[in-house]
Amino acid sequence: MSTATVLHTALATVGGVTADFSEETWWLSLIKAVFIMLFLILSTILAIWAERRVLGRIQTRPGPNVNGFLGLPQLIADAAKLIMKEDFWLKGAEKAIYLLAPVITAFSSFMIYAVIPFGPQVSILGHWTPLQLTDFPVAVLYVLAVTGFGVYGLILGGWSTHSTYPLLGAVRSAAQVISYELSMSLAILTVFLASGTMSTSGIVSSQERLWWGLAMVPSFLIYVVSMVGEVNRLPFDLPEAEGELVAGHMVEYSSMKFAWFYLGEYINMFNVSAVCVTLFLGGWRSFVLASLWDGFNTGWWPMLWFIAKVWCVMLFMIITRGTLVRLRYDRFMQLGWKVLIPVSLTWFVLVALVQGYRAFGLGSPRTLLLILAVVFLVAMLVLLLLPSTDTAAGAVTQRADDDVVTPADEIDALADGFPVPPLPGQALPLSPRAQRRAAGAVAATTAVSEAPVQEGHDD
Repeated sequence: MSTATVLHTALATVGGVTADFSEETWWLSLIKAVFIMLFLILSTILAIWAERRVLGRIQTRPGPNVNGFLGLPQLIADAAKLIMKEDFWLKGAEKAIYLLAPVITAFSSFMIYAVIPFGPQVSILGHWTPLQLTDFPVAVLYVLAVTGFGVYGLILGGWSTHSTYPLLGAVRSAAQVISYELSMSLAILTVFLASGTMSTSGIVSSQERLWWGLAMVPSFLIYVVSMVGEVNRLPFDLPEAEGELVAGHMVEYSSMKFAWFYLGEYINMFNVSAVCVTLFLGGWRSFVLASLWDGFNTGWWPMLWFIAKVWCVMLFMIITRGTLVRLRYDRFMQLGWKVLIPVSLTWFVLVALVQGYRAFGLGSPRTLLLILAVVFLVAMLVLLLLPSTDTAAGAVTQRADDDVVTPADEIDALADGFPVPPLPGQALPLSPRAQRRAAGAVAATTAVSEAPVQEGHDD
């Protein structure tokens, strides 16, 4: 065994990286990078087609389903429309940032799959290499960092236009990502505790006997809800609410600049799906088929299982879009800050207790972990089914004679701890500056009316 191989094995043992890159060459890395780019682009095209087909079936509307063979010509029409559409530039926009924003969004979306393992060690042109571009001891932290960097594309895209609606959509994107990345990170932390590593290949190896999605059901559910909010999909697509923001931060973009945002959105769906599969669904491993033949978890077969799992998560998000309705923004933020984050913290503490029992106890922690997961899931369901106590007292009054709800004249915008827009018929209270101005105007009017009137004298 060479010195480089021994050194790599020692580093892998320390950092939890189980993938062996000792025979990696520059051209192997180039082949993997090109494959990832082609895979994501082709998968995006297929996802657009599949989404329209599935939504058409769910909502009982033909649409692109009858446009040619299996609706495939609709994809050609959409691509031609984006390429041939007028590529306008805003006169008052920040030109450099206006162009840079969609590039940031698309570029960051391609970077996540660099640490996602597609499969185990395989032989490519005589070299044994893992089906993964790269891996390191803090690979999942790299995923979170790149995800946070991609938000700058949305924020800068809305701000650089110097337009109202894109700016509002960008601000909503920032608030949404900050809120749901916290709960997502806490859910991922439990996986770190259970597997003992932040390496993606190490986490997949730790699920050889049991998926973390089964052993830690609350973490899995919290991640699934957070990932839908992270990629701005229904029912959490508040930054692009067509009824009020007209597609949010993308409203002032057209042609290929809009296509970069569109591409980044769909690739991010594949990103969160791949992270979900890697952390909670066993990665490229197949339990059912591998129980019949061990060869199903070796060679190139695992890549097929990984892609199938990713598409199952993608179909879940597509079905969610076709069946659920958009939340109100204050309810959406309340779900993130008042439900998901406290629940994530509580579950994280429970998992830490299990790990302490595992480190200092004599029994196996797997049974204890499953029991805590069931108890915690029941507690969450009870809290979810309890009637809400924050009925916004004073915001509405109901007349018993005709059951008509009449909004109050004024609303406390910060009653629940975060800004709440007024309902129709309600008005926000005056700001302190406006109150001082109104008081000054009243005082001036009173002073003028009470001043003595001096009569003039004609000479």
